[in-house]
Amino acid sequence: MASTDPAAATPHSAAPNPAAPDLGNPELNATLEAGMQRVETMLLDQLAQGEDFLVDKIRHLALAGGKRFRVAFALLAAQYGDSPTNTNVDRAAVVVELTHLATLYHDDVMDESDRRRGAESANKRWGNSIAILAGDYLFAIASDIMAELGTETLRHFAATFRELVTGQMRETVGAKPGEDPIEHYMQVIQEKTGVLIASAGYLGSLHAGAAPEHREALFQFGRHMGQVFQIVDDIIDIWADPEVSGKVPGTDLREGVWTLPVLYAMRQEDEIGARLRELLVGPVTDDATVDEALELIKRSRGRELAEKDVEHYRALGEQELDKLPANEVTEALRHLMGFALKRLG
Repeated sequence: MASTDPAAATPHSAAPNPAAPDLGNPELNATLEAGMQRVETMLLDQLAQGEDFLVDKIRHLALAGGKRFRVAFALLAAQYGDSPTNTNVDRAAVVVELTHLATLYHDDVMDESDRRRGAESANKRWGNSIAILAGDYLFAIASDIMAELGTETLRHFAATFRELVTGQMRETVGAKPGEDPIEHYMQVIQEKTGVLIASAGYLGSLHAGAAPEHREALFQFGRHMGQVFQIVDDIIDIWADPEVSGKVPGTDLREGVWTLPVLYAMRQEDEIGARLRELLVGPVTDDATVDEALELIKRSRGRELAEKDVEHYRALGEQELDKLPANEVTEALRHLMGFALKRLG
């Protein structure tokens, strides 16, 4: 359930500046674009430091592209403070992005992935040990930057990182006997996806000098937005046109990952649910079984119920936005949440 950013470059080319999301406000778009270029320069500068045999490994995924969504959210959250363009805001955004990149290296090892962002994954190219060590080194760079940002940032990010690892461990261990697999799944994506997006909003606003109540609202909004984005990705994995999404339907099934629509379909007490429970006992490797499972899921209520959860978390996010000033930045965040919903078609 890692991020599914599309490729933007080959790993040995110079990465283009990531495009800022369209916020429906030309002036704010320009502000965000400038901020993302600053952060991208700082990120790549950090990744260029170190022994020669390290640098190509730790820059691998950064140069392969990515949306830098967490960076964008940190910079938007900074607009609620009196100092939205100070260097510490940019440093905080780099910390979050470095952590995200590190988790991708580790995810690819755990999932035995061959591709990431359209490029060969680090574990495929150099082996699992190198990929794990590259991720660890990114955490070290992030820790060094955090030391410059003060104890409050360190304390906050320690809690974030603890929760992130808990989510990964929870997913790996699986649901406990008798535990609702859907509740388990929701907890996993909250911890694996939601918390790092939430942290981006919190740290961006903290270092811009935003009020404590606004920092907390942005943190909680980020959690809910993370849930929305992940569940939307779950739906896209089954229903999207691969020509549009760039993702082969059933990718998660092939990896043995039962996402939310699949879990809803599997627990139906009818022939659809019964057959899916027979088919989905582990990673699905042959095309015929994947096709049958996809057809059953599409006939189920999986999408309908997953979309209800999307609406639930969208509404929770709206409640947090209502705690923020009624201005163009808050409208932009609303626009950002709407972007996820538009992906459903």
